[in-house]
Amino acid sequence: MTVSTRIAIIGVGDPSRHDEGVARAVLSRLRERAAERPLPPGTLLTECDPDPARVIRLWENAELAVVLEPAHARPSHPGRIYRLELGGAALRRAGTMRPYGLGEAVNLARALGRLPGHLVAYAVDGADTSFGRGLSEPVAATVGHLAECVEAEIVRHRGAVARDTAEGVRP
Repeated sequence: MTVSTRIAIIGVGDPSRHDEGVARAVLSRLRERAAERPLPPGTLLTECDPDPARVIRLWENAELAVVLEPAHARPSHPGRIYRLELGGAALRRAGTMRPYGLGEAVNLARALGRLPGHLVAYAVDGADTSFGRGLSEPVAATVGHLAECVEAEIVRHRGAVARDTAEGVRP
């Protein structure tokens, strides 16, 4: 089944491995905030395992896809946030990305012609990926900030679409 939406917020990771659950925590925070400040109609908030085909199905036909995922940097800097942004033509022209995780999804989606219009990814460097629930302190401290970052991405996207529409440019 293909999910068709204008904005897809996709949380990738395994919440049974401590800090791998950071995306789930951010999605929960966004759902809580949406009670007071609703997200735009057509916004999908969903969790997904790292399977590239599943990620692609979730962002297919999206004007904006925001992917939240754990990072595995070496050396590790627990709680460090990494941001990657690829939009429109740059996304379709980007060189081959790392051959696993998000990079694999982008490479496969490019080959299949199923890229989102604009892609922003946030990754958080974890401290603990052992089996168990709950985030380490440095990763837990990023959840509120990441939720704000996602909300800001949506605002920027909507502003860009409004400007393009006013200028007669098709989004």
